[in-house]
Amino acid sequence: MSFQQALSGLNASSKALDVLGNNIANANTVGFKSAEVHFSDVFANSLAGSGASQVGIGATISGIQQTFSQGNVTATNNPLDISINGGGFFRMNRNGEVTYTRNGQFHLDNAGFIVNDQTMKVMGFPADANGVITASSPVDLQLSSSQISPRATSDPLAGNLTANLNLDSRQGVPAVAPFNFANPQTYNYSTALSVFDTLGVPHTMTMYFVRTAGGPWNVHGTMDGATPQAFPAALAFNTSGVLTTAMPLVLPSWALTTGAASPWSPGSMDFTGTTQYGSASSVDRLTQGGYTTGSLTGLSVGSDGIVQGRYSNGQARNLGQVVLATFANPNGLQSLGNNQWALTSVSGPELVSAPGTGSRGVLQSASVEESNVDLTAQLVNMITQQRNYQSNAQTIKTQDQILQTLVNLR
Repeated sequence: MSFQQALSGLNASSKALDVLGNNIANANTVGFKSAEVHFSDVFANSLAGSGASQVGIGATISGIQQTFSQGNVTATNNPLDISINGGGFFRMNRNGEVTYTRNGQFHLDNAGFIVNDQTMKVMGFPADANGVITASSPVDLQLSSSQISPRATSDPLAGNLTANLNLDSRQGVPAVAPFNFANPQTYNYSTALSVFDTLGVPHTMTMYFVRTAGGPWNVHGTMDGATPQAFPAALAFNTSGVLTTAMPLVLPSWALTTGAASPWSPGSMDFTGTTQYGSASSVDRLTQGGYTTGSLTGLSVGSDGIVQGRYSNGQARNLGQVVLATFANPNGLQSLGNNQWALTSVSGPELVSAPGTGSRGVLQSASVEESNVDLTAQLVNMITQQRNYQSNAQTIKTQDQILQTLVNLR
């Protein structure tokens, strides 16, 4: 008598229960991907070839495949918790060993590297000192906590100062002359903004607008209450209230005592968009591109993987970009535990790029991807495999009874 079929069935059902138990045990493991068992039947080789009376000799496990379906996304309070919505894997590095994961529970170590609980470092594209990210070979992402350097308003990278105002066309020449910034009766309107010198020290630049007898508006400026100076050209308008003076205007210079460059000019002022209509004088926009030094106060990660630092001076700067790796055959990856997979020849080579490109998903900060285990389905499958195990055991019992009957023949 043959017990082979039943034994193979017991082994197959036992292996399936192992897989189901592992799925259930990891139902709350972030980034875990459930597995399913594939079975196949077994037939003995025959020298005479196959025949209609050929009987199988049992079942075997043909493969255990992981299901890389999307897990639910749950919000957290850590901005460096990152979930992937779509395809791809985070690329991790530990002492030159590159692995891949879907678990985005990250934090910063004492050196500023983004790491997981096993101290593996997240890899991505670095950013230069100006926050410019260039796609290159992925490196360990290290976020600098150093202060951001100040930028003078006069720095070419800061661009021109801009002012968009309306100057009241109903206004006439001031009743008192000449212009004296200390006497409001000598000018029609004034406004101010903060500018920054080459050391990042803020200064208040105040502009005064004086209507002339011919119609244009003379502009005077003062820095921190110093002696005012006239702008190089008056603001002239046509009969429709549209500005006709060529822009921008080069601003005058002032002496500074802060240790910064002196005399110093904030740069050029662009009044494009300024109007002269019959309504009260007002400011619609007044901007400059300078800022003082700032310390890192917070982090955020965009859907494209760009890690951005927020600073105490109100500025933001790119610090790096998390990348995602994809594979032609994800089921060919080797499971290493700790939610890590390794590249194999079966998976095909990695294809690394920014999130949201190709078949790669997008990232969501302050969230994690839950396990994709369906507990209800796993419990139902467990009942099925339990019945299969019992049925195979019953086959052995029946075979044993038949054998006992043969043994008892006289």
